[in-house]
Amino acid sequence: MVQYLSALYGLYAPEVKDEFEGQGMVEYALILVLVSVVAITTLTLLGPQIRDIFSNISGQLGTAGS
Repeated sequence: MVQYLSALYGLYAPEVKDEFEGQGMVEYALILVLVSVVAITTLTLLGPQIRDIFSNISGQLGTAGS
C-alpha cells in the first residue's frame, strides 16, 4: 500500500510542485508591486519637503565655506 501511494505521489508531485512555485512567484510579484506603490506614494507626498530640507542644508554649507 505504501509503495502504491509513493508511486501515485510520484506521478502527481511535479504538477503540484510547479503549481506552488507559480504561486510563490505571484506572491513575490504582489509584494514588489505593493512596496513600489508605497514608495512612490511616499516620495510624491514628501518630495517637496525633502527637497526643501536638502536645499536648506546645501545653502548652509555654501555660506559656511565662504
